[in-house]
Amino acid sequence: MILDSENVETWEVSKEDQEEWTADLSQLFIGNKFASGAHSRIYRGIYKQRAVAVKMVRIPTHKEDTRVFLEQQFKSEVDLLSRLYHPNIVQFIAACKKPPVYCIITEYMSQGTLRMYLNKKEPYSLSTETILRLALDISRGMEYLHAQGVIHRDLKSNNLLLNDDMRVKVADFGTSCLETQSQESKGNMGTYRWMAPEMTKEKPYTRKVDVYSFGIVLWELTTSLLPFQGMTPVQAAFAVAEKNERPPIPASCQPALAHLIKRCWAANPAKRPDFSYIVSALEKYDECVKEGLPLTLHLGLNSRNATLERLMGCVFLSSSSSSIPVHS
Repeated sequence: MILDSENVETWEVSKEDQEEWTADLSQLFIGNKFASGAHSRIYRGIYKQRAVAVKMVRIPTHKEDTRVFLEQQFKSEVDLLSRLYHPNIVQFIAACKKPPVYCIITEYMSQGTLRMYLNKKEPYSLSTETILRLALDISRGMEYLHAQGVIHRDLKSNNLLLNDDMRVKVADFGTSCLETQSQESKGNMGTYRWMAPEMTKEKPYTRKVDVYSFGIVLWELTTSLLPFQGMTPVQAAFAVAEKNERPPIPASCQPALAHLIKRCWAANPAKRPDFSYIVSALEKYDECVKEGLPLTLHLGLNSRNATLERLMGCVFLSSSSSSIPVHS
């Protein structure tokens, strides 16, 4: 136990039911560090006899700008996480601050990040079934997040965590914001390899920046590769924003998935689908796979009155058909 509860300012987050999240540090035991960032360290821990991840943020006292930024980031992350409840969002447990160290306690995701998982795979080796399962977890979590009016702003494979059952949960809300606050933000947020071009250019943006990032993640699932490998992050951002470049889609990628990827990372945010559409499309593709059908045609429709949208769920969409409107 590396913290004691004496003189600790507990972090209390008011909810609609007035529930308060307060970390009892006498019940918190810290284990080994397993990840780190510029100002944070993440440790395995035990909290009230439960395996947890403990994010420790050290606030510098001699750099005023950094101190203010990190304190605001910490407050924002706790405020958002504490009101999110979804099977594909990492579960917030408690938080506290004892200057100069602040901590956020969440459920422990034993299998690490999606990027770690992909690093262990041979390129292009994931089955379509696995790609769809992982992509559905991510898109359902993001659909919920957007329904709550939250923009993640740093969706990437390093911020997607896997549990014992290999289910994916969206994590790390340090740069997230309410959609109503997005226009108040200055500068770009997130990570260049996954960042939408409008954010790189510091232009006004909407929740569609997350859809762009999801397109990059979906490409990662189909290839197991790091996007823009061989480029520095800045070079990748320049290629996307100024040259409209994207990672190359392999010939082995299912045409329907290739089409969805291209729609998600479209340069024009208005042409990117919402996550509700993405979830629906992926569910249709998943039905095809489970019924042993290619994604080119779905014969297992239960109703003669099925809508065109449902019928098109498994219709062949060639990579050259991005100009064909898909109605939602």
